[in-house]
Amino acid sequence: MTAATVTLIILVLAAICFVTEIIPLAVTAMGVAVLLAVTNVLTAKEALAGLSDLNVVIFAGMFVVGAAIFQTGLAKRIGDSVVKATGKGELRLIIGVMLIAAILSSLLSNTGTTAVLLPVTIGIARSAGISKTRCLLPLALAAGLGGIMTLVGTPPNLVVNGVLDSGDFRPFSFFEYAFIGIPLTIAGIIYIVTIGKKLLPNRTDDESINHVEKEEKVFRTNKQWIAGAVLLVVVVMMAFEKKVGVPLAITAVAGALIMILTGCLTEREAYDSIDWTTIFLFAGMLPLAAAMEKTGAGSLIANTVIGMMGTSPSPYILVIVMFLLTSGLTQFMSNTASSALLAPIGVAIAQGLGASPHAVLMTIAAAASTAFATPVGTPPNTLVLGPGGYHFVDYMKIGFPLILVCFLISIVLIPLIWPFYP
Repeated sequence: MTAATVTLIILVLAAICFVTEIIPLAVTAMGVAVLLAVTNVLTAKEALAGLSDLNVVIFAGMFVVGAAIFQTGLAKRIGDSVVKATGKGELRLIIGVMLIAAILSSLLSNTGTTAVLLPVTIGIARSAGISKTRCLLPLALAAGLGGIMTLVGTPPNLVVNGVLDSGDFRPFSFFEYAFIGIPLTIAGIIYIVTIGKKLLPNRTDDESINHVEKEEKVFRTNKQWIAGAVLLVVVVMMAFEKKVGVPLAITAVAGALIMILTGCLTEREAYDSIDWTTIFLFAGMLPLAAAMEKTGAGSLIANTVIGMMGTSPSPYILVIVMFLLTSGLTQFMSNTASSALLAPIGVAIAQGLGASPHAVLMTIAAAASTAFATPVGTPPNTLVLGPGGYHFVDYMKIGFPLILVCFLISIVLIPLIWPFYP
């Protein structure tokens, strides 16, 4: 049995365990890492590399920063102010949260945007008297949609531009992605506040889900200004990461340390605030994505599907297949990896048909940002899992229809905006 086959078997087993939740999500994820090592698909170091991934560090750091926002009472204060200005209507609050997340993530890191807005969104939900489960998943989904709108919004956009440039094709301009990104974002928000709103869970907040939300805590009101200042600095540092030269992970950890050193929360509260399900779920699934690349399992899936199209597929069929294939892979693989895998293939097929590759590559870029149906598809999804108390099926219920919406809009608009034969 080849390493690629073993990897695919482990992927199927993981999917079954995730959907049924017959064992805890974090246990399944770390079990995947162990199986990959035991079967010699990956070395022990490769299988456990997810625990040192920078996104995991960002998660831990921002959980602590978020906890300080709660412990000082700043989250409640912000929430009360927002609710006072907009009212307690759930619909308006969800729209507001999604718009802010989408706009910020079009220029900033999706992960950073979600991490910063997480405690604020929970504060808004609590002030409005609605369950946080109604707001956190829309926050993560909007961050994913917003990233499609600009060149720097999400890594897949940079990947496809690099492939175009290396092939001597005209690269997409900075805001050219907005021609499809804005319609997808607007449609996504409309879907969430209509059909999706009915699919969102409405569970009572449980203190066991996130220890930073204990009702009996005493707000450290004298520390609110400090916590607010630290949060503001973290936001600015993350927004200008490339200019200041400080990685997101370092900013998150520094922010967490300052919150502890200034007494905005205690060391014990900092430990308790970290949602370990989120940490181990993400860390455990990263090696699977690495295994799919290393063993060629991802390429095997791609080549099998593309082979079914025949030797001369219609450009429209190519766009449809590429969207579905990219979106399917990116539910479990890194969106950067899935776009890097499929972009060169898309260019080659388009050239073989004598068609412009732009429609195909824009399809791949857009589809790579539709990791809506699993909590491991993208960091924002993972980040809200624990604090929101979500289950794997919650993502599937609301995510698959959203993917369908994005699919239909993409296959209609992309060939119109970027013609196959200009």
